Amino acid sequence: MSKIILDCDVGIDDALAILWLADRPGIEIAALGSVHGNAHATVAAANAQHVFDLVGLSHVPVAVGAEAPLAQPVSISGHVHGDDGLGGYGPGAPLRPFAAETAAEQLVRLVRAEPGACTILATGPLTNLALALHLEPDLPQLVERVVVMGGAVTVPGNITAAAEANIFHDPEAAEAVFAAAWPVVLVGLDVTMTAWLGEAELARIEADGRPRGRFAWSILQHYTGFYHSRHGVRGCALHDPAAAMLLVDPGLADYADWAVRVELDGDLTRGMTLADRRGYPEEPGAASRPVIRVATRIDRERLVAGFMDGLLR
Repeated sequence: MSKIILDCDVGIDDALAILWLADRPGIEIAALGSVHGNAHATVAAANAQHVFDLVGLSHVPVAVGAEAPLAQPVSISGHVHGDDGLGGYGPGAPLRPFAAETAAEQLVRLVRAEPGACTILATGPLTNLALALHLEPDLPQLVERVVVMGGAVTVPGNITAAAEANIFHDPEAAEAVFAAAWPVVLVGLDVTMTAWLGEAELARIEADGRPRGRFAWSILQHYTGFYHSRHGVRGCALHDPAAAMLLVDPGLADYADWAVRVELDGDLTRGMTLADRRGYPEEPGAASRPVIRVATRIDRERLVAGFMDGLLR
């Protein structure tokens, strides 16, 4: 049984990822920590409770995490996910008390209790993970692996020309996470923009009358509306679901192992994920950098079919 700790700014695609992961054989969602990004952290935590209730996971603890980035003002993507993060279908208020600890504290406590047993799935800004690294310097040795939805290594960004939103919302945190010596898999726009949910899949979701399908259809209205305004076609990218699916089935993608840095200073490039793809070692004397496994290509047909089967099973 794989234990997953979710770290999410629970918006629409985070909710879809949770719907897909819920009651999946061999997977246990051990806890969730919220973070700023798609919604404010407290709103994201309430959204998580709402989705958990829908799929019978109301027992999973939800801790409120960082309300703001490490070194810049908070910015919320309400235009993408709606003012409540769920396209107008959020609960509006917490459904029960949150965990009596921060998301970073919850993460550290859980991995200390079972070293090597937990995988982190991070689908929002990486502020909580950076704070957890500060709380527990040995954190990289206590975690099985970290799967991050974020970055744009070989393709343009989405929130700026250079930067993907999750990284841009806290570049300093992402740089700290990528510099740590733990096994990180980066699932970025390089692959998630090809994991496209199109008209045929949307029609199947609309036709499903069960609670999970009805909820997915409801929240997708705002999300697909945003994508239509941006790209001129009806559909959406499965950003966070793709990361969840590669966590469960890494064989859905091809990968390259690169050292990845986050640009912190550039006026036009802040938040850019820069991989050293030269194919030879850094200059003598340069500080060593752990490599990150970067997803470079996915099997779109298998991934979308698997998402639909899991969502509507």
